[in-house]
Amino acid sequence: MYAIVEIAGQQFKVQKDQKLYVNRLKGDEGTQVSFDRVLLVDNDGQVKIGAPAVEGAKVNAKILSHLKGDKVIVFKKKRRKGYKKCNGHRSYLSQILVEDIIA
Repeated sequence: MYAIVEIAGQQFKVQKDQKLYVNRLKGDEGTQVSFDRVLLVDNDGQVKIGAPAVEGAKVNAKILSHLKGDKVIVFKKKRRKGYKKCNGHRSYLSQILVEDIIA
């Protein structure tokens, strides 16, 4: 059984007992969160597609930790002009564990 769920503006394919990294969620580590915006549920070949979301479907998860992603370096340069600019970026992430999919 799997579901496609929208979490913080991004869509993820999730299964039970799966760990994944999403954009930083509000809440402390160890708290339960539920996502109501389930777009598709597949239960052993029985597919329910929402328009835009499946009614009554919910995904329950637990926040395991808050962390920062890998560093991304943004370097801009224009040749023969003396223009160089270097910026860095690290996104804030939350690791969640999908505990249950309710169809």
